[in-house]
Amino acid sequence: MEQAVEGPGGPADSPDGVADGPVGQAESLYVELGGGRWLATAHTAGPWDPSAQHGGPPSALLVRAVEHTAPRPEMVIARFTTELLGPVPVGELTLRCEVTRPGRSVELVEAVLTAGGRDVARGTAWRVRRATGAAVPPRHPAPPPFPEGPARIPPAGVIPGFPSAIEWRSAGRGRMTVPGPAALWGRLRVPLVAGEELSPVQRLLALADNGNGISSETDFASTYFINPELTVHIHREPAGEWICLDATTTITPGGAGLATSVLSDRSGPVAIGAQSLLVAPRPGH
Repeated sequence: MEQAVEGPGGPADSPDGVADGPVGQAESLYVELGGGRWLATAHTAGPWDPSAQHGGPPSALLVRAVEHTAPRPEMVIARFTTELLGPVPVGELTLRCEVTRPGRSVELVEAVLTAGGRDVARGTAWRVRRATGAAVPPRHPAPPPFPEGPARIPPAGVIPGFPSAIEWRSAGRGRMTVPGPAALWGRLRVPLVAGEELSPVQRLLALADNGNGISSETDFASTYFINPELTVHIHREPAGEWICLDATTTITPGGAGLATSVLSDRSGPVAIGAQSLLVAPRPGH
């Protein structure tokens, strides 16, 4: 399942991000075809196989479906899980969504992407009623300062697919190309759907799946670190385009791993992301 490996890039990544400016392809991650059908553009591709999607775009599309299914203004998404059931092809997909556990204060919503008659990704969201009491400030440390200067970037197109649809800026802790924890600020440079503003939670889910990539403890060229799922617990919707991922990866001797991320906007932490990992050598290593 090389196609399922997720992260902001492979061996060609720069420490700080990708170029500003046009990306030179259809200017959205997905095109709506009607009747529940969607076309994934080349912007959704992962760094390992141009025919399979990175986990970020389908996570954002699934949460968009949840937001459009029986919406209630008093409800918010408190937890969203994406399960990657197999490689998600860069091509035509069918999307369905339903409330599977209705409730006045808590409800469960499920969205499913299919390709070729097979389920390839599933998203489940717990929606809870908005609280009216006073907020308790989070105890997680404040995010690293936002770097106002321009990012150092590789030439446009060096990292094709979804990695080139994100602008990354170093937050001063770690580097993509050096194993270990790292913190980066990122924002999408391509809309999920043309002519449509991303919601705060769509933006959050699109970026959250990069935690294992920016904090990898292994070499991209020799080792897979496949995440079959992504879970994000949201305690506040982010404000603004930029999201900070402060990520750490832990790998056990048995071939399992866990990547965790504190996700923040410029005002502070907004969510916790976690990715279970399968860690294995690539063929020939």
